[in-house]
This record gives sequence, structure tokens and C-alpha cells, in this order.
Amino acid sequence: MKIEDVIQSKAMSLPTKTVINMAYTSSMVEETILAVLKPYDLSIQQYNVLRILRGQKGNPANLSTIQERMVDRNSNTTRLVDKLIKKGWVRRQICKNNRRKVEIFITEKGMETLQELDPLTEGNNKALLDNLSETELDTLNRLLDKLRKDEH
Repeated sequence: MKIEDVIQSKAMSLPTKTVINMAYTSSMVEETILAVLKPYDLSIQQYNVLRILRGQKGNPANLSTIQERMVDRNSNTTRLVDKLIKKGWVRRQICKNNRRKVEIFITEKGMETLQELDPLTEGNNKALLDNLSETELDTLNRLLDKLRKDEH
């Protein structure tokens, strides 16, 4: 369905149409991801933290490392980690070599949760994109990367 039909508007410039289309599509994608995560009482940002910590392969991360790697960099990383600690999916400890440094690890329970979620999120991603060919997906990714040309 065309974005003009969705928002019931015809008179917009191409840049405005494009930005509205991206925002609308982003919201739709977010809704489908949230539907997968809801049974686990996980937000997208909490899920992102868990994936970042899994990517550490057993090594600790600190809050600034997590914040740098977040998809949504406006997230309150401390609050996200605290919620994950309460769920038993993450643990925090003081670094033995530097008492001012806080280290954050994913727990076995957190790893198990991600292992359960992996096929669900992968299936969701495939379903979301099933009407695009690999070539179209490559093109879309290149264009999105190009759009963020000024990103640091």
C-alpha cells in the first residue's frame, strides 16, 4: 500500500513523502518486534543490551561501551541494565583491578532467553522482508547506510 493511501494525503513533496514513509515503516517494524518480545517482558532497548552483552563472548562491558553500541542511543543504559539485573539476565560487579570500574555480564539465564528469542526474531525479520528480493535488500541497506552519511 502506498504511503499516500495510508495517511490519506496526496499533496507532499518527495522529501516529505520519503521521511513520512520511513517513519511510518519504522513504527510498523518496531510494533512487530515488540510483539515478539512482549511474552518475555522485554523492551527493544533491553533486548539490544542483551545482544550487545552476548557479543562480548564472556568478557565484561561497561555502561559506556553498551551506550556506544545501542541502536537507540537515547536510552537510559543504567535503567535498562538495572531492569535486566532484576530479571536475572545480567549481573554487575566491581572490577577487581580498578574498583571505580563497573563490569556488566550477561548471565546464563540471559543467554538462554536470547537462544529462545533468536529463531523468533529471525522468523519475524524474514516475514517482515519476505516481499523483497536479496538484491532489493542489499540496495535498501546501501541506501540506508548512504542516508546516514554524516553519522559519527
